[in-house]
Amino acid sequence: MKQRRFGKTNKMVSEIGLGTWQLGTKWGEAFNHQEAMAILETAYEQGINFLDTADVYNNGLSEKAIGEILKKYPDFFYVTTKCGRALNPHIAEMYTPKAIEGFVEGS
Repeated sequence: MKQRRFGKTNKMVSEIGLGTWQLGTKWGEAFNHQEAMAILETAYEQGINFLDTADVYNNGLSEKAIGEILKKYPDFFYVTTKCGRALNPHIAEMYTPKAIEGFVEGS
């Protein structure tokens, strides 16, 4: 797997990343933890070390599965996550430092 330097850091990430919006499931189906872990293991085996997720993907189950794979391979993966979709109302003014800190801690 080819890698690139991530921004201005010295971190090398795979040119292909794994988006986890439907990790362990198909649209409209229940989350399958075993399938999610198999996908993450395959990413590891293929040298994909860049994961993209969000706190609301599969009601947080995506991030939980990613947490498990991070424990197994603690120095391999880099994770980006998004937050705020659960804000109600979902408007710009709700993105306060306190709200963001809460989402980061939750992730």
